[in-house]
Amino acid sequence: MILNSKTIAIFVFAVSAGLGAQTPPPDAPQPVQNAPSKSEQEKALEKKEQSQRMLGVIPQFGTTSRQDASPLASGEKFHLFYKSALDPVELTTVGLQAGLSQAENEFPEYGQGAAGYGKRYGATLADEVSAGFFANYFYPVLLKEDPRYFRLGEGTIGHRVGYSLLQEFLCRTDKGGRSFAWDNVLGAFSSGAVSNLYYPPAERGAGLTMSRSAIAIGYGSLGGLVDEFYPDISRRLFHRHDGMPR
Repeated sequence: MILNSKTIAIFVFAVSAGLGAQTPPPDAPQPVQNAPSKSEQEKALEKKEQSQRMLGVIPQFGTTSRQDASPLASGEKFHLFYKSALDPVELTTVGLQAGLSQAENEFPEYGQGAAGYGKRYGATLADEVSAGFFANYFYPVLLKEDPRYFRLGEGTIGHRVGYSLLQEFLCRTDKGGRSFAWDNVLGAFSSGAVSNLYYPPAERGAGLTMSRSAIAIGYGSLGGLVDEFYPDISRRLFHRHDGMPR
């Protein structure tokens, strides 16, 4: 998921779109059983979900509107991780972020010119890949948690806002229950710790690691707002339906 300033911009856009209140959500779905195999229909739905893009461009591969979606196998979690991390739009965004960092002379130890840009690009890419690896693959497999965002899609705006913000801290387990989202929290801190290996010495240390990790968790919560409300915005603005069952 791309967070940063794009997340905030789309969220502000959602508020300005003036989404009206909807009907209250139905009763909570029953836990999903971890079936040994998936039907062809389920596989087709997952493939379609992992091709979703906001505005036709920004990847939204880890979002589902189906509360009864089958859990992902270990290999499917890895596929979600690398497809998101190596998407051309993600790589282009990394390049833009590195360019802005160089223009502002962030991390001056990296220097300027092509060498300085390459170091900034590598550091930014390492941030993105390590964050995705830990939060979308390593910890979800280890702890049997589902890394996807499960859209509520119904109810009042206030209820949905609260739901979406909490999803950075609450997740679906592979057995269909709910759990504290260790994958998101541990993923953010693990990625922050790994960044000490390649950031300049002045940007290392426990304090900076904690700060970067907390910021990543905050961006993740805002990202939940985008995942929750973008289909509504799309329908309002473009009169299109997302085509995904709930």
